[in-house]
Amino acid sequence: MDRNIIFPRSIRYLLAVAEHHSFTRAAEVLYVSQPTLSQQIKQLEDLLEVQLLDRSGRNVRLTAAGEVYLHYARRAMGELDVAKRAIHELQDLSRGSLRLGMTPITDFLATPLLDQFNARHPSITVSTFEMPQNDIVSALAEDRVDMGIAFSSTLTTEESSDDVDSHILFVETLKLAVGKDHPLANQQGPLSKHALEQEPLVLFNTDYALRRHIDRYCLEHAIMPPVSMEATSLSVIIEIVRLGRLATILPETIACAQHGLHSIDLLPELPRHTISLICRKGAYKSPACKAFSELAAEWTTVRCKLKTCHRFRPCPLTDKCSHSEFRPDQGKVPDATPAVVSDDRGSSRRP
Repeated sequence: MDRNIIFPRSIRYLLAVAEHHSFTRAAEVLYVSQPTLSQQIKQLEDLLEVQLLDRSGRNVRLTAAGEVYLHYARRAMGELDVAKRAIHELQDLSRGSLRLGMTPITDFLATPLLDQFNARHPSITVSTFEMPQNDIVSALAEDRVDMGIAFSSTLTTEESSDDVDSHILFVETLKLAVGKDHPLANQQGPLSKHALEQEPLVLFNTDYALRRHIDRYCLEHAIMPPVSMEATSLSVIIEIVRLGRLATILPETIACAQHGLHSIDLLPELPRHTISLICRKGAYKSPACKAFSELAAEWTTVRCKLKTCHRFRPCPLTDKCSHSEFRPDQGKVPDATPAVVSDDRGSSRRP
């Protein structure tokens, strides 16, 4: 053991002697033997190579060096007490932070989860970082994020990293999405691969997992759709599609949540995709990380009981998740009764 290490116990002993001006009284207050207390303070003086206490009189008093040392020792002990309280606050989640890495797709899908986490733990500061999926794995390895929300094809041939633990939250279906003014807006049945080849698309660029999965699907089925535009922003893609000229491919939940978009099945069917919570294998998990994982499991159970539907208004899944019908503390499943919606003429009806 390093002989230069000074333990808080020795400092507490010195503080007690300085307060009571007596080894005997200090030992009684600390519930230790007087020889033990004297030995600890003598070791402290030896380590500092200075005399801290004047033992020559009837009362023990601090030397000049002892006065200086005790000034800083009190500050140090105060900081240690603050640190102890901070640790307790972390454990009871009255303070803390959480760094999440997400793709443009997963940050949209997980927004209701983030809202519920903030509602349950408002004192935890959540920082989200939008990036391509490969960058999330790198950020986990480099400790730039605590957890990530990944988007993967259920049929993907990409090898998962041995350094990452993955827990599936839910499964998403991919659909072709078009604007309400697009020629296919009234399409009811699936779209064939030959018809898809005639539709100009706006897609994420190849840095993003969704685009790579779409490209793999097209390659496997010998489909060559015209990609007219690439983007790195989900909101840009949605707005372009909403204008009506271009189509895109998105998770069904996102497509049905957007006003003015219509989703269409494709034949052959696009592979389903998993949304997973990922973290670095063997890494320390803070109380905030553990709380987020637990809430994600509860939220997933409720989310999977709800069904999406095709409509131009925001989907019921988004409505229910974002307006507090999901109450994790009560563990109740939202009422599945269909909501009343308005048609374009303003009249109310049941969907």
